[in-house]
Amino acid sequence: MKSRIAIAFAALALGSLSASAQDWPTKTVRIIVPFGAGSTPDVVARMIGDRLQAKLGQPFVVENKPGASGNLGTDAVAKAAPDGTTIGISIGGPLAINTLLFSKLPYDPSKDIAAVTQVITQPSAIAVNGDLGANTVAELIALLKKNPGKYNFASIGNGSLSHLAMAALAQKSGTEITHIPYPSSPQAMTAIIRGDAQMGALPAIAVKPHADSGKVKMLAVSTAKRSPYLPDVPTLTESGIDVEADAWMGLIAPGGTPPAVVQTINKEVVEALQDPAIKQKLATQLMEPVGNSPAAFRAKINAEIGRWSPVIKAAGIKPIN
Repeated sequence: MKSRIAIAFAALALGSLSASAQDWPTKTVRIIVPFGAGSTPDVVARMIGDRLQAKLGQPFVVENKPGASGNLGTDAVAKAAPDGTTIGISIGGPLAINTLLFSKLPYDPSKDIAAVTQVITQPSAIAVNGDLGANTVAELIALLKKNPGKYNFASIGNGSLSHLAMAALAQKSGTEITHIPYPSSPQAMTAIIRGDAQMGALPAIAVKPHADSGKVKMLAVSTAKRSPYLPDVPTLTESGIDVEADAWMGLIAPGGTPPAVVQTINKEVVEALQDPAIKQKLATQLMEPVGNSPAAFRAKINAEIGRWSPVIKAAGIKPIN
């Protein structure tokens, strides 16, 4: 008798969970963005939120919580109730690279964050000053080897993807380049144009207008395959440098969110990413939609940690206290 009662309660609980997942969302959903209004993750979050709100009939409200290299907002997702009412957009820094750069994080991405789906992939571009005299990656490497330590590269901050991508390029090619960090992509781009720095690995969307005008040259993209929006620009791997630096974003939920709810959110977001209007808006930012499974997104995060750990160690980048 007791076993039958236990089975009945278990079935009731599973039925309730299934209904909850199917009915998501039942009230307002917060989408936390760990960067400021107008940032690229903010733009993507609002695209997805507007699409989900129109389809599902519940409000989706974007909340910006910038600070601590994205850790503050990502921690807010980790600490939220795991009931589907709080989700977030985050990037490789707070979910992977910062585990290597910060001596202590307020959350553990492997336990306190539920991976929902990788939302987009976005290329960085190897950009050089137009007067540098390098038209290909091979020519750039030859120039660097001929003049070790002479040239500077601009990044958008210590430990940023743009810093690590160029550090990896130097390591793989056996060259020396001096790092100069800047607060933002526009400032780093301006430094390259002015010649304060001669090169950098910056978001392709920040590089393309200046490459089109001839102020800089775009030698390669850092993604595993060529961008459909820059089909004539080779990858670093094609150019003989085994470096991949994908400026991805992903959708996350608090750790402990029921798998059925995670799967429901995944289904809705993946479907939203296939909306032609969203795909067109992403294309204007040179972003490709991804929309993979929670397991595939978790594997992506783990691979990023494995990819950048030896680069950070070899470059001597110290943990942030």
